[in-house]
Amino acid sequence: MIEYLNNIDTTIFLAINGAHSTFFDSFMTMFTGRYIWIPMYLMALVVLFVRCRWQTALAYLVALATAIILTDQLCASIIRPAVERLRPSNIENALSDYTYIVGGYRGGSYGFPSCHAANSFALAIFMALFVKRRTFTLFIFGWAILNSYSRLYLGVHYPGDLMAGALIGTTLGGVCYTGMRSLTRYIGARYPALASAATHHGNSVSLTQLSPGSSLTTLTPSASLMQQLNGVTIYRIVSSDLMIAAFAITLAVIIISAALS
Repeated sequence: MIEYLNNIDTTIFLAINGAHSTFFDSFMTMFTGRYIWIPMYLMALVVLFVRCRWQTALAYLVALATAIILTDQLCASIIRPAVERLRPSNIENALSDYTYIVGGYRGGSYGFPSCHAANSFALAIFMALFVKRRTFTLFIFGWAILNSYSRLYLGVHYPGDLMAGALIGTTLGGVCYTGMRSLTRYIGARYPALASAATHHGNSVSLTQLSPGSSLTTLTPSASLMQQLNGVTIYRIVSSDLMIAAFAITLAVIIISAALS
């Protein structure tokens, strides 16, 4: 069974990795870079801190960092050494003779599971659950998928490496988000005085009209209250759009650079 799955994995890899062009060689090399997405990551911080007061935002930032660290270490330090599956680009792998290598880049020794895919999907699921916008969810998962695909294109991962990494990242990212969400709700219910000092995103917001422990359903929808609620909604939408804008600008730079190379 394992050999059968490995044969399918290899066949799909060779079919996709064999389709290359000068433009996409440059495009994928830049797209897969760690540092080129720093502007988008910075906008992710803006999303966190605009949607919540700094105390809550900091807690979610710690949860996001924990998700990525756990994902990366699980893949790189635990599973890879145990499985020892050579990358298709590794010169010790017989398949490397049939693998298209871009710019001499071969990656490390082992590739199962893909840390790139795991980290990308951990970020994607965490931010998607945090923002809760369909457009943003499509964007962030589209970025994670293309980021993962770039590894296959460059010949450093099999499709199975990417799928396993995506599953691990999605699971741990979701667990860390859910855990922090449950913790903030518990603190809000158990210690209402603390809850009033930090704004929780989602179904409730902390406004000047709200006393500790009260909810929106107990308030009269006055004009001033509705204005503040609309302001909260606008800030949330704009903040997530800033992250999309950072991606779009970076993508444009990658496309122009690839076209000129």
